[in-house]
Amino acid sequence: MKSASPRWQIQCFEKKMPALKKPILLVGLPGIGNVGKIVVDFLIDELKAKKLYQFYSYTFPQTVFVTEKNLIELPSIEVYYKKGSGKSPDLILLSGDVQPTEQEACYEFCDMILDMFQEMKGKEIMTIGGIGLQEVADVPKVFCTGNMQSIVDSYKKGTTVNPNLYGVVGPIVGVSGVLLGLSLSRKIPAICFLAETLAMPYYVGIKGSKEILLVLQKKLNLSFDVNKLEKEIKEFEKEIIQTAQQMMDEMQKQGAVGQNPQSYIG
Repeated sequence: MKSASPRWQIQCFEKKMPALKKPILLVGLPGIGNVGKIVVDFLIDELKAKKLYQFYSYTFPQTVFVTEKNLIELPSIEVYYKKGSGKSPDLILLSGDVQPTEQEACYEFCDMILDMFQEMKGKEIMTIGGIGLQEVADVPKVFCTGNMQSIVDSYKKGTTVNPNLYGVVGPIVGVSGVLLGLSLSRKIPAICFLAETLAMPYYVGIKGSKEILLVLQKKLNLSFDVNKLEKEIKEFEKEIIQTAQQMMDEMQKQGAVGQNPQSYIG
């Protein structure tokens, strides 16, 4: 895979491209509640997926992260793969630290991902995100939309996923939305799953992530440890909410939090 622009650097971790059969691409990047990132990172770990590509870019935020080893690393986006077994399909899993911050870079990145996907003869694409609300029920709702009616009908069947998204949210921004739009021009079926979560900066929407994971587990015949997810929710939810509230309180003191209650997606 080659970069379409000198602003991007792509590192490959396989000498030979994996032989995948009609893989499904799952995309989860940071956004509202970090729902997409939580879902895809969980699947990468649970399914023991193998790293295929790592993307670096001059269009990413001007920052570095301090690792557990107390060393720094640049932000990146990573692509993993997992061969299916039995009734479960082959998967391509895309996650990362950030999203492209420039509009042109977002389109550029999505085109590169679609080129890769078509080279691997992919079947369909799923992007995952959150719907930011002021309050969320104990069991968050999962909505979906797509670029073709056929894929929406296929994934809502036999689930509680709600396809009636019009009027619930505004535009779908970032890679989660643009990838769906660009997929249509290439006649690639694509769907977006969106879980209700709190519209709070730095809030981690674990409950919404769980609901989407359960949908994916059922529709894709995936085998992962649901009890492990439940355990993580119990261990971290209290700490996450407390931390998020502290951040919100501090931002409100500084006048950095807007008062617009309209829900949105990321």
